[in-house]
Amino acid sequence: MKAAVVRDFTAPLTIEDRPLPEPGAHQVRVRIEACGLCHTDIHAARGDWPVKPTPPFVPGHEGVGIVDAVGPEVRHVQVGERVAIPWLADACGRCDYCVTGWETLCLRQHNSGYSVDGGYAEYALAHGDYVVPVPDALDPLDAAPLTCAGVTTYKAVKVSGARPGARVLVSGIGGLGHLALQYARIAGAETVAVDVTDEKLALARELGADHVIDARTQDVVAETHKLGGADAAISLAVSNASFQAAYGALRRGGTLVLVALPAEGRLELPVFDTVLNGTKVIGSIVGTRQDLAEVFRLHRLGRTRVIRESRQLEEVNACFDEVLAGKVSARLVFDLR
Repeated sequence: MKAAVVRDFTAPLTIEDRPLPEPGAHQVRVRIEACGLCHTDIHAARGDWPVKPTPPFVPGHEGVGIVDAVGPEVRHVQVGERVAIPWLADACGRCDYCVTGWETLCLRQHNSGYSVDGGYAEYALAHGDYVVPVPDALDPLDAAPLTCAGVTTYKAVKVSGARPGARVLVSGIGGLGHLALQYARIAGAETVAVDVTDEKLALARELGADHVIDARTQDVVAETHKLGGADAAISLAVSNASFQAAYGALRRGGTLVLVALPAEGRLELPVFDTVLNGTKVIGSIVGTRQDLAEVFRLHRLGRTRVIRESRQLEEVNACFDEVLAGKVSARLVFDLR
């Protein structure tokens, strides 16, 4: 099978012919139809984060495809089903996080495309308990970005406390932000979109943002406070300055939700202001299997749009360059059909 492989953090990915993997007792083998390109894949391929993957490995945690083989202990997934392979490859299933609906915090979890091979390949193995069914009506090229970009921002909007009448700021209208904006609108919130490119600002308007702020020429904090301040700010731009601006844009009692993970991410918090203003700062990491099922259901109902462009797997290194240069409208998806 064809796969894009990281062999060295300082070298481009290589396209290789690998043996077809055989599923273990609890695994399924998925013939990949589509896999989205997440910025995390670039961090993985470059070894940017403190906990690094071990080369050689296959990136990709937005894989969607058809199950073509199952292990002997797999009971509820059938050959022929379309499933998604998310970031959470598996977890222990027994700790207090797993049993209380916070499996994404499990200390014994494995992650697709990071600690186990992911979806940048014609076939991938996945734990049968952790793949998520994809409704037949969904285009695999839409379902792939929803598997991470969708569920990550859906969860962030959930934990932000977004609700009818609340004002939610979305910082960074890209692959994640264009979906976060839609989920905030679904929650009934008044939305404020912030970005630094004409294309992303235009996309925010197209998707129905109530207010749009150009951080190149406008003061994000001042402009948001003219509206009354943000009840919640979802920080998706890979920039320390954007974190600081999102924090400053909050009204008293507001919540800052940190999602983006720049390699050298830092946020300085003024303790006095944080205490007096009752500000909440929380981190949000992807979502659970249930969250992803809800994301798919909302898309099937026509509540969301995925803005994406398709590419071939052989273009992977050029695609990384496109993302890093900010030349992508929202999400790139490898079409392996």
